[in-house]
Amino acid sequence: MTPKIGIAEKDLHKSIDLLEVVLSDEMTLYIKTRKFHWNVCGESFMELHKLFESQYKDLEEIIDLVAERISKLGGKTIGTMKEFTSHSRLKETPDKYPAQKEMLKELLSDYETVIIQLRKDIELSSTKNKDAGTTDFLTGIMQDHETTAWVLRRYLN
Repeated sequence: MTPKIGIAEKDLHKSIDLLEVVLSDEMTLYIKTRKFHWNVCGESFMELHKLFESQYKDLEEIIDLVAERISKLGGKTIGTMKEFTSHSRLKETPDKYPAQKEMLKELLSDYETVIIQLRKDIELSSTKNKDAGTTDFLTGIMQDHETTAWVLRRYLN
């Protein structure tokens, strides 16, 4: 049943499509962060191991909230790695196990990419989709990611 929440059905579909991409980006970022958590080694092993764990736990919450937002708008949430990979704006790095500093650089780059994309998504959600709820929701995610990017940047300064 289509929700009757003051958003035209075509705009609901556009918001759902946009959120599928956001969900896919978050899943890709989550998988990368887990991979680095599992494979980090070196002098700062425990510190980075715990940092990455904290970050992937934050991403788990965001992923669940994005999936729920899709459902609230009347959509079905994608849920396979193939779907996530085909929708994500981030690239995976199979068979690569970088050193600590490179892990931090790669995650920072991905967070910055997601932040830039979220800014565009927020504008689209507000102007084209006329979906203030999704606009506000995405703004919160962007702000969380700005904090994470700041933390990662501090390790690299």
